[in-house]
Amino acid sequence: MKDFNNLLELLTYFKDDTVCREYLEAIRWADGIVCPHCGSERFYKLKSGVQYKCASNVCYKKFTVTVGTIFDSAKIPLRKWFVAMYLVTSHKKGISSYQLSRDIGVTQKSAWFMLHRLRELSESGSMEKLKGQVEVDECYIGGQEKNKHKQNKSNKAGPRGIKTPVLAIVERGGAARVLTLQNVKSKSIVNPVYELVEEGTTVITDQFNAYYMLKGGFKHETVNHSKDEFVRGDIHTNTVEGFFSILKRGIYGIYHQVSPKHLQRYCNEFAFRYSTRDMDEGERFNEALGNMNKVLRYNKLINRK
Repeated sequence: MKDFNNLLELLTYFKDDTVCREYLEAIRWADGIVCPHCGSERFYKLKSGVQYKCASNVCYKKFTVTVGTIFDSAKIPLRKWFVAMYLVTSHKKGISSYQLSRDIGVTQKSAWFMLHRLRELSESGSMEKLKGQVEVDECYIGGQEKNKHKQNKSNKAGPRGIKTPVLAIVERGGAARVLTLQNVKSKSIVNPVYELVEEGTTVITDQFNAYYMLKGGFKHETVNHSKDEFVRGDIHTNTVEGFFSILKRGIYGIYHQVSPKHLQRYCNEFAFRYSTRDMDEGERFNEALGNMNKVLRYNKLINRK
């Protein structure tokens, strides 16, 4: 795979869609071409040089390298997709659909859909559990109810109003896992920790009551913020709070307003960049591209039936 130190190098290398398509084929089909419809390894290439046709007598469908990926059925040139992907993965706080539309010459609506598709690349498929020293904390994301349009106002009001609780589980020096929650009851918070963190790990939290169920299976340490205790030796939650600082600056500073139904995708975007922070821009671009085998249709995105 090619490495890119900056956007100019990427644009120089990917001079047209043919080069982009060949790059996708090299990554997706590194072990040989496989029909995305049936999984058959029997095929032949059509005269276009772009399409293939499955030679299995139970399938016999045409396909390209983009079928069954985030680029599936996209009319926007691959070169623009690659630029968008580079911008999303390299900008620490993300990029808005308005800015992306200006940068690559598409409509804001198209840029918005592209960004949501690209966020599918950010969803962690790793089964590796976090270990070592892991910090856990929660925050709340959302706007003020009084500032919302009438049709977007909630009928439910909790102690934090209409804000969505977000749980972050961060390994020191490692990856972050971020989840939106329905509530902050003990099971809602503790179950993801047991699922995502290796047993026996040191888990550090504040003294929020929901975390007390972590004592079984982990070495649970706490800091008492209510008594102005923020650091006790190496016991602190500064790492996860630093992650939340980046998340909030991006959500409120770049995106301004995020719908609760889409919030998990935004969280995945920030968690991906954080977890790959030790990679350079080119490595992060290739890491994202390796997760291309996901499809997001517009009707599903907007819940249109």
